[in-house]
Amino acid sequence: MNTVLSVEGMSCSHCENAVKKAVSAINGVTAVEVSLKDKTVSVTHDGGVSTGTITREIEEAGYDVG
Repeated sequence: MNTVLSVEGMSCSHCENAVKKAVSAINGVTAVEVSLKDKTVSVTHDGGVSTGTITREIEEAGYDVG
């Protein structure tokens, strides 16, 4: 499965890396692509990973999902 979310608050490569690290740590996530330019995160994962789980990890890292 692939989920694409809009992420607000990213302003630099450190932000990209923080989001990627947080989402990559979720069990069942196989790939994460973060675009600072588009303000999106694209997550490839198995069916056991919910959008809510991804959102929660991004928000706990200090960014807003919108």
